[in-house]
Amino acid sequence: MGTVPGFDPVTEHDKTRAALRAVVPRLVRLLRDVPDPDASSGVPVWTVGDVGAHLAAVYLAYCSIVSAVSAVSADSSAETMEQYAETMESVEWDSVLPPGDASFTERIAAMNAKSVELFGGDEHVRPGDFIAERGKTFLRLTEGLAPDTPVSAPWYGQGTTITLATVTGLMLSESLVHGLDIARGTGLPWPIGPDEARLVLGQSMPTMMALALDTAKAQGVSIAFDLRIKGGLRLAVVVEDGTMTVTRDAPPRTYDCTITAAPATFLLVSFRRTPIWKAIARGHMRAGGRRPWLAMRLGELVASP
Repeated sequence: MGTVPGFDPVTEHDKTRAALRAVVPRLVRLLRDVPDPDASSGVPVWTVGDVGAHLAAVYLAYCSIVSAVSAVSADSSAETMEQYAETMESVEWDSVLPPGDASFTERIAAMNAKSVELFGGDEHVRPGDFIAERGKTFLRLTEGLAPDTPVSAPWYGQGTTITLATVTGLMLSESLVHGLDIARGTGLPWPIGPDEARLVLGQSMPTMMALALDTAKAQGVSIAFDLRIKGGLRLAVVVEDGTMTVTRDAPPRTYDCTITAAPATFLLVSFRRTPIWKAIARGHMRAGGRRPWLAMRLGELVASP
């Protein structure tokens, strides 16, 4: 069935940080070049200005959670741990998020709506300055921290913890995908390179695909996907009766469906920015294996707010 070389998590995390460092000034230039913030964007319900406001809120949120982690990493004393807890509690998540039993989609939808409100009005025309500052802050605060450092992310669910590597991959994905949303609404260029997309898929997808599983649709389902991203990334995506596991470089096993895709294509299909039929028609994505028709089920099983 073939294998891919094992990856070095530290090296890949460093590459993701470098990609984020490079994309932030590109994103800032894009936002500053927007001729009309009220123009429609690549997100049907948002204007270009709304997308910029959402991005500013994303950078604010991720900086807030890593600032506390950075303080704990610098000083692991009991006093610092107490300060960390107080920092997280000082953010009034209950006023933003739906009840604890809300679904993943409901929680993200609530955060998205709140994000536009936070930076709406007159501020939404200058999100670039804020993103430039917070991008530098995020990279400074996380400098030297291990990629597996745990980070609390309450908007994904009560008590949910993800790794710093996942957070960094999410920052990169938000920048790339929403940069494209802005570009599509303004006609400005916004290329997404295969290396950038591959880093997002490797760093954030294993965690986020499992978190975003539609557990109701996944009840009674048993499917094993072999997801092969051109350039070396390979994920074993296994859905088993309401649960999903996503594993990099998994041991050999039998798969029901093999999906092979170009990195940027799979990123945009995953975020519903490119229809899967178009990706297949262009030859950028194909399905194989014993039951290739199951490829469509993967997108149905992973929720999208």
